Amino acid sequence: MAKKESNKKLPTEAEIAAYQMLAKLLDSSFIELKEFSKKKPDELLNKFKVTSLNRILSPIKDVMRNEPTALFLDLLDEDTIPSYSDAVLIIAQFQAAMKQFRSVYFGRAERHSDSRWFTQEKPGTHLGANDY
Repeated sequence: MAKKESNKKLPTEAEIAAYQMLAKLLDSSFIELKEFSKKKPDELLNKFKVTSLNRILSPIKDVMRNEPTALFLDLLDEDTIPSYSDAVLIIAQFQAAMKQFRSVYFGRAERHSDSRWFTQEKPGTHLGANDY
């Protein structure tokens, strides 16, 4: 069964470009933080790391602003510096939200074998995973 996306709800091409760049930055940050967290989970990040991470998280939050998961995406608190394990939790939530975003707006279109992003500029009918 195909599902039709309303063009208003679809992301723009610019949002997809931002998503793709930010996903890579987020993934590499997560790997580094996870390593630090294994060694010293309760140690606090420094202000520079929190600011740097928020520079990645903030535009992700903007891309995800219309998604149901946006409610659960919090930036790292620069006033009460989080621990490494807290930061890993926050970044994992962002990664899960981004994975959900991709599953909604990326996939196969009707009558096409290639997967693609469904955007305001290139809408179309998106086949769900059960439709293949």
